[in-house]
Parts: sequence; structure tokens; C-alpha cells
Amino acid sequence: MESLYAITTGVLSACGLYLILRGRTFPVVVGLTLLSYAVNLFLFSMGGLTTDGATIIDGPRDYADPLPQALVLTAIVIGFAMTAFAVILSMRARGDMGNDHVDGRKQEEREENHR
Repeated sequence: MESLYAITTGVLSACGLYLILRGRTFPVVVGLTLLSYAVNLFLFSMGGLTTDGATIIDGPRDYADPLPQALVLTAIVIGFAMTAFAVILSMRARGDMGNDHVDGRKQEEREENHR
């Protein structure tokens, strides 16, 4: 179970980082979302993964730690707000600049600068 969480967190982090480094705004927004999912999995796994943990402490039994669950719930809300802000910001940049490149320059301008 722990190895599955570690592999999934690593794949989400790698895909998110790859998409953040792209030149268009939509892949950057998707990459930020994937990174927030990876952080949520990481926070959730820090509480210890139990399959049959009780929600209320019943003596010496193992129980599910509520702190990582509260952190993940808070991170989901913050991630949703961040994604909404990034989408609106990219839509505004697209409308103002006329293209969806992250640096705001058109392809012809980039080719002229590289010569």
C-alpha cells in the first residue's frame, strides 16, 4: 500500500512538473492541479496508512489520525481556489495579449530573438 502511494505521488509530481514547464497557459494550470493532488496524497500518507482504523479511539485499538485528514481537506479547498484564480488569470492574459503563451510573446518574436 505504501509503495502504491509513493509511486502515485511520484508520477503525479513528475507529470505536474513537466506540464508546469510547458509554454502554454492551460498545461501550466493542469500541472499546478496535478502538483496539488500530489501534495494531498503526500499529506494524507504522512498520517500513516491504516486500512481498518477506527474513527473514534476505542481504547488500545489503532485509529485513523484526524490531523492529516484535516490538512488534506484544507489543501483541497485552497487548491480549488488557486486553480480558479489561475484559470481566470490565464483567460485574462489570453484576452489582453491575444495569445496563450506564458511569456506573452508570439512564436515569430521568439524566433527573431533566437537568431
